[in-house]
Amino acid sequence: RGRVALPFCSITLTAQKPTKLPTVLNTLGDHIKKRRLELGLYQWHVAKFLQVDESTVTNWEKNRTRPALRVIPKIIKFLGYDPIPRRSKTLGEQLSQFRKSRGISQNELARQIGIDPATLSRLEGGQRGCLRWILRKAAAFLQSHG
Repeated sequence: RGRVALPFCSITLTAQKPTKLPTVLNTLGDHIKKRRLELGLYQWHVAKFLQVDESTVTNWEKNRTRPALRVIPKIIKFLGYDPIPRRSKTLGEQLSQFRKSRGISQNELARQIGIDPATLSRLEGGQRGCLRWILRKAAAFLQSHG
């Protein structure tokens, strides 16, 4: 902006850089790009805030890759909201959503709840057959941390 186009030419070109905000937000990359453009930031600004490489942000925004679980809490902080849909109906879906929004593994969540990681995996996968006390324990954990 405000630069001379050619050294021997006295014409100054001025134009705003086009910013196309995503209209449909299907992925975390779409949410990141929209927020970044709304704030007038470059990808390197976002990368620095999220403590990732600039090419990582580019790949997310172009939907080539998805953010690692450990970065999701930082993304939520950058966005100012949690873009993960809240349509969770089953206990397993609620547990999975809780875990992902906090960037923790199944092993870590199972440890916090006090159940076996394989049991948590079965719950998140929608498999039936868990003992009632395990279901009550997991539901109580979510209620106390939600």
